[in-house]
Amino acid sequence: MREYLLTLCITAAVTYLLTGPVRKFAIVAGAMPEIRARDVHREPTPRLGGIAMFFGLCAGLLVADHLTNLNEVFAKSNEPRALLSGAALIWLIGVLDDKFEIDALIKLGGQMIAAGVMVMQGLTILWLPIPGVGNVALTQWQGTLLTVALVVITINAVNFVDGLDGLAAGMVCIAAGSFFLYAYRIWYSYGIEAAAPGTLFAAILMGMCLGFLPHNMHPARIFMGDSGSMLIGLVLSAGAISITGQVDPDALALFTGSEKAAVHQTVPVYIPLLLPLTIIAVPAADLVLAIVRRTWRGQSPFAADRGHLHHRLLEIGHSHSRAVWIMYFWSALIGFGALAYSVNSASMWIVLGVVFLSAVGLVLLLLPRFTPRVPLWAQRFVPPRYRRRRPVPGAVVDPAAAPEVTESEERSPVAAGVSGVNGATAIGARSRLTERR
Repeated sequence: MREYLLTLCITAAVTYLLTGPVRKFAIVAGAMPEIRARDVHREPTPRLGGIAMFFGLCAGLLVADHLTNLNEVFAKSNEPRALLSGAALIWLIGVLDDKFEIDALIKLGGQMIAAGVMVMQGLTILWLPIPGVGNVALTQWQGTLLTVALVVITINAVNFVDGLDGLAAGMVCIAAGSFFLYAYRIWYSYGIEAAAPGTLFAAILMGMCLGFLPHNMHPARIFMGDSGSMLIGLVLSAGAISITGQVDPDALALFTGSEKAAVHQTVPVYIPLLLPLTIIAVPAADLVLAIVRRTWRGQSPFAADRGHLHHRLLEIGHSHSRAVWIMYFWSALIGFGALAYSVNSASMWIVLGVVFLSAVGLVLLLLPRFTPRVPLWAQRFVPPRYRRRRPVPGAVVDPAAAPEVTESEERSPVAAGVSGVNGATAIGARSRLTERR
């Protein structure tokens, strides 16, 4: 555990220290695109934050290679090298997209090539644990197609959710935390060495996100861009592939009695990891809804819009920070809920706890819809948004005297390079939010 924590801290430190110089480089290089219709920030903000995250990944792998226990991961498995090769390719494509805005189909092709590079070096799904059946071996083509599909889905799910300050990095960090605990339990409790690479990938991924978050929280000074969102999506999918397709349930059968029992014990996390429905449940749901919504309108699935889940939270009335924290809450509830269920699926308290927290999450989600009438004597004990406004005696309010604000003036972008552009991304008052396009 200490070596994993050391790797995490080194990765986070390198990412944090490099993000500042990378921000200055992005400004000089002109990687500050103008405000688009779907954006919620009001000033041009530099991208290319994925550069710092990639060097944090390299630093984490380099440190782990020189540690006593983690060095065996590099000696017995080729998966870290496969991850580094695929990450370098997807990172390069992301950097080019952050600077030159390459076509979506080209990015999709690059994602498939990066996944293919990892498959060629051994990071692939070899078998699937299916409940009631046991261990099902896959052919080479089946494993390759399934691996490429999982990588592409995870990358695009993380990329789609990257719409608010600190949202993608925080959600992936939460997912990596729950995944790390699950993989470490398999590696340490059961002594299965095949789970060590996935545990290492999760620790490094947490370090990348934690090191970048201080620069990316609202108001963000720098965005990770596609170079960062696609990178962390690939690392997350690599850990899922390493655990789901490399750990043999026959090894777990020694502890549970039979192969079917071993598969049944790990199903609560194995199958959801394969379909990414628990670890990245919220991004995956956003991805599916976006594809259905755009296809229904006759648009391309890659066409950008303002219909994502975080956009809807802003339209309901949540502030920028509250919308991010609500997304964090649901990610943590689903990820750690599945983790707790996989540890003890027979406990009713876990199910009741998840149900109770889900109810709390729904109340928080719909909180702006509730505007209770607060008595005058309780005005001082509630937030200002619930207090009644007392009219000023003698004051006459003329609605016609207020200047009209057109939509073009309301969303007028700030040109890059103007004085005062510091990366702030406040969206202004709630009443000034525009309708979805």
